[in-house]
Amino acid sequence: MAGNTQIDPKTEGGLFSFLHGVVGMLVATSILLTSLVVLTYLAIDTQQANATNFYKINQDLNGLKKNSPENYKMRTNVKGE
Repeated sequence: MAGNTQIDPKTEGGLFSFLHGVVGMLVATSILLTSLVVLTYLAIDTQQANATNFYKINQDLNGLKKNSPENYKMRTNVKGE
């Protein structure tokens, strides 16, 4: 049997193999579309939440430095008040 390259129609190929392929394709497509819908919903929800999140400037803008970790002290989250 080592050199036999023919497909046995009773165990390989045929209609059931085709149906398994189609079902697998549909399952994979549904998983991808479901994840796309969930991630899109979460992205829109996050965008809407942050679109109304305003900041109040505490100090003069001239006190800001280019890459300084102290820049967070210059603003206050208005939503948190």
